[in-house]
Amino acid sequence: MGPRAAAAAFALGAVALLLLLPPTAAAAVGVNWGTMMSHPIHPAAVVGMLRANGVDRVKLFDADPWTVAALAGSGLQAILAAPNDQLASLARDPRRARDWVRHNVTANLNAGVDVRYVAVGNEPFLKSYNGSFINITFPALKNMQRALDEAGFGQRIKVVVPLNADIYSSPENKPVPSAGSFRKDINALMVDIVNFLHENDAPFVVNIYPFLSLYQNPNFPLNFSFFDGATKPVYDQGMVYTNVFDANFDTLVWSLRKAGVPDMRIIVGEVGWPTDGDKNANIKYAQKFYSGFLNKMAKNVGTPLRPGHMEVYLFALIDENQKSVLPGRFERHWGLFTYDGKPKFSMDISGNGKGNDLAEVKGVQYLPSQWCVFNKDAKDKYKDLPASVNYACSNADCTPLGYGSSCNGLSHDGNISYAFNIYFQTMDQDVRACSFGGLAKITTANASQGGCLFPVQILSVSGRVVPLIFLPIPLVLLVSVLTLL
Repeated sequence: MGPRAAAAAFALGAVALLLLLPPTAAAAVGVNWGTMMSHPIHPAAVVGMLRANGVDRVKLFDADPWTVAALAGSGLQAILAAPNDQLASLARDPRRARDWVRHNVTANLNAGVDVRYVAVGNEPFLKSYNGSFINITFPALKNMQRALDEAGFGQRIKVVVPLNADIYSSPENKPVPSAGSFRKDINALMVDIVNFLHENDAPFVVNIYPFLSLYQNPNFPLNFSFFDGATKPVYDQGMVYTNVFDANFDTLVWSLRKAGVPDMRIIVGEVGWPTDGDKNANIKYAQKFYSGFLNKMAKNVGTPLRPGHMEVYLFALIDENQKSVLPGRFERHWGLFTYDGKPKFSMDISGNGKGNDLAEVKGVQYLPSQWCVFNKDAKDKYKDLPASVNYACSNADCTPLGYGSSCNGLSHDGNISYAFNIYFQTMDQDVRACSFGGLAKITTANASQGGCLFPVQILSVSGRVVPLIFLPIPLVLLVSVLTLL
């Protein structure tokens, strides 16, 4: 069967599976579904997997028709999004917002997609953006709200702005939640935004990452990142904090109080733990984090200032090998599932505290079982080696080779083979992608070593393999690889 026939057969099978799956109990926890990977899995198969795992809500980072169409009739609630690169046009012209609502909300509602929220941008006030979106986010938000109101959806669908937790903080000399407030540079703007959202009965969406607290501060206490009780709790006005998630969340609660909206509803738009790309990003810590977090969610204990039920979205569903690694190599490894839709560890994703194994994505097909490795018999094999490895890692994902990562312990030749193979797989095993001037060769012997997986790429069943974008390899990663050459 050729790739096109296989793709058609798989798509029909996936849709059939989706229709036959019994409805599951409502989930307490949703997931973020990003699609920044070179070989996406068919959305219908992903939706089938979500339903099999008891998930009933997803948060998207755009409104891509291919992905959203798979949600029609699925019973999954959806957060659709207008990405940051659309904020300027949405802010400048209300007609753009009306067009966006017509194409992405009205049309999808008519098709059977349960749209609950529209996200305007994603973390637009990050410090690393240097204020690029500060003057356009609120106008875009207001235009989108007006467009939803005009379309008759304003009471049913709420507009939100997912924001990173770096928009609020407590001073260094008083690091407790009650001292928290919005950043000085955006405080007036945030007061306007949260009051506007509150007036329209929309929640505040915040992304909280305990892992980043650990990553950004080498002196941060490890056990304060998890939920099994810190050795040194934080005490604040009668409240006791034993983990950074609760402390961070309640810092936001205090910030909202000071902004005049003490009762504003909060949704945790992103929370998770990566499994590779850093010494603290691994399966052991990720499983520990999720076990404690989901147990907390299942008990509906909330936080000291906000006890009770919480709505949260885990970040993220599947590893994305084309995400930017500027924040860190771990950015491509947030997935609960590997690139081919297999769960990384046992976990009850529904939040019901039953400890079930996750169901994998069904029907995923792979390219042939072959690998591209370093040809040790090549003449002048070290002459062009650094340039070849650099090229491979600039066009494919070599983040597992970085310090503290899963493949950091490879030998000199193993590093080279990993780089060559990941490029070969990313290029759909094109024989021309395993040449490197004679430095590489194709083998049918599994090249994986120890705990380092040399993957075999999946068949992108949609025929929509995402074209590669040349991205210069981060210097720190390049150095860690080339030092062994």
